[in-house]
Amino acid sequence: MNVSAWISAFRLRTLPLALSSVTMGGILAASEGKFNGLIFGLCCLTTVLLQILSNLANDYGDSVNGADHAGRTGPGRAVQTGIISAERMRAAIVVFVLLCLGSGISLLWVAFGYDYQLLLTFLGLGLLCIAAAILYTVGRRPYGYAGLGDLSVLIFFGGVGVAGTMFLFTQAVSWTSLWMALAIGLFSVGVLNINNMRDIESDRQAGKYSIPVRLGKTKAGIYHWFLLGGGLVSAVFYTWQTYRSPIQFLFLLSVPLFFLIGKGVNEKPSSELDPYLKRMALSTLLFVVLFGAGQWLAG
Repeated sequence: MNVSAWISAFRLRTLPLALSSVTMGGILAASEGKFNGLIFGLCCLTTVLLQILSNLANDYGDSVNGADHAGRTGPGRAVQTGIISAERMRAAIVVFVLLCLGSGISLLWVAFGYDYQLLLTFLGLGLLCIAAAILYTVGRRPYGYAGLGDLSVLIFFGGVGVAGTMFLFTQAVSWTSLWMALAIGLFSVGVLNINNMRDIESDRQAGKYSIPVRLGKTKAGIYHWFLLGGGLVSAVFYTWQTYRSPIQFLFLLSVPLFFLIGKGVNEKPSSELDPYLKRMALSTLLFVVLFGAGQWLAG
C-alpha cells in the first residue's frame, strides 16, 4: 500500500477548517458553562473522518466526471493520476463511511444517553452529513456540479458544524450563537470559493458550474470580499449582543490576514491561488482561537 499516496488523498491541509467549526461550537458551549472534554474529542474525531470522507469522494467523483484531468491547475489527484485506482478509492469511501458512523454514534450516545428522540434526530442529521460529503461530486447528478456547493458548505460547516456541536453540549442553541455559525459558514465558503476560482477553467470544461464558473473570476473575487466581510461582521454582531469586555474583540487581530487573502485572491491569476487555500483555512482557525481566547479572558 502506498501510504504517502493515501495521506495525500486525505488532503490533511483541509482539516483545520473542519476543526474550526466544532471548536467554535465548543467555545460557545463553554461560554455557557457546559463544556465536556469527551464530547469535544469525539466531535473532533467525527469531523476529521467526515472531512477525509469528503476529500476521498471528491477525488473519486471529480476524476470520474472529468473535472480532474492533466490540464487542471491545482495539485494532481490520486485517481486522476492513477496512483490509487478507482476501485480502491471506492473501497476507502465505504471504510470511512463506516468509521464516521461508528464515531458519530459513539458521540451521540455520550451526548444524549437514552434520549432516543435526540439520538435518532441527530443520527438522521449525521446521515445527511455523510450523504452531502459523498454526493457533492459523486453520482449521476452531483450537486456540486450545479453550483450548490456554497450553500451546502454554509449549512454543514456553519449551521450543523457550529450550532449542531453546541447543541451536543447544551441541548439548546440561542439565536445569538447563530451569528458565529454564520461567520464560520461564510469563511468556510470562502475556502471553497478559492478552490473553485483556482479550478475555474477545468471546471468549466467538465460542466461543473461552480459559483466562479457562473460569475467569472473578477466577480468571484468580489464575492470573496463579501464572504470575508460578512463573516467578520457576523462575529461583531455576536460580540455586541454578548458584550462584557473589550477583550472579546480579540478576534479582530485576524483582520489583516483576511485582508491579505482577499487582496491576493482578487489580484493573482487562477494558477497562483492554491497557496491561499491553506492560508484561508489556517486564518479561520486562528480567528476561532482568538475568539475563544477573548471569551475566556472576558470571564
